[in-house]
Amino acid sequence: MSSDLDVFVGNTTLIDEEVYRLWLDGHSVAEAVARRLQGGVLEREGTSVAVLQSDTRDHYRTFQMLERLLHAPPRLLQQLLFQIPPERQALLVQRYQGQTGQTGGAGRDWDISTWGHWEGLEGDWEDWERAQGSGAPLTPFPHRDYAAIVFFANSRFETGKRRLQFLSFGDFAACAQSMMGHWSQGALAPEAAEPDGDLPKSFLQDLKELKVLVTDKDLLDQHKSLVCSALRGKISVYNELEANFKALSRALVNVGGKLTHARDVRDFFVDLVEK
Repeated sequence: MSSDLDVFVGNTTLIDEEVYRLWLDGHSVAEAVARRLQGGVLEREGTSVAVLQSDTRDHYRTFQMLERLLHAPPRLLQQLLFQIPPERQALLVQRYQGQTGQTGGAGRDWDISTWGHWEGLEGDWEDWERAQGSGAPLTPFPHRDYAAIVFFANSRFETGKRRLQFLSFGDFAACAQSMMGHWSQGALAPEAAEPDGDLPKSFLQDLKELKVLVTDKDLLDQHKSLVCSALRGKISVYNELEANFKALSRALVNVGGKLTHARDVRDFFVDLVEK
């Protein structure tokens, strides 16, 4: 019995935009395969489920290797490992950063400043490492900035939308520190072996239970009293907070209750500003 095997070898990295979107949305390989099957890919391509699974896994491996370069687009342009046409590189970066459909610099100012901040930190790190062995006096390394960038990249938070442009890198870094200190796996379960930057699904699921804070009047009043007591005299917008506490609490609880979905986690800051 004989069989035919067709082999194609090339140096251009093939990108399937449909699979890329599924990967960006946080779907597993199995979920991506199921969605491609629902879309009728077998009929269009005349292939088998086994080949579809292998193709999807291969694309996911490629995207995972590309991810570190998508964090710093200048490096994507300079690298030689992945042969990707410039226009396709731009598409990958735009979709990764959530900027599809935006043109001009205004919508991407924060992303560009972040890339520059990342590049600067890497240079600082290299200088700091060299100084360790030279006997030169060492200054504290800005590891918190590194941690903030890695944390946001790991959870793929959207930070580049036009409506978020009034926020600085320092604002986002402060949020990252607070979230890592209170929401992360390392903060909630220090004994766990998972990375500190992970947002535990069980914790995000528990946030749904906070709805009771806006549906039960007694709990709402108690919550307002505790929050206002803790913040009185400490923030400049205290009077506004106290006057609008019910609306603000409801909006925050609604945002938190949706964080079980990958897309809603990514849009966390956008939702906070809008709602």
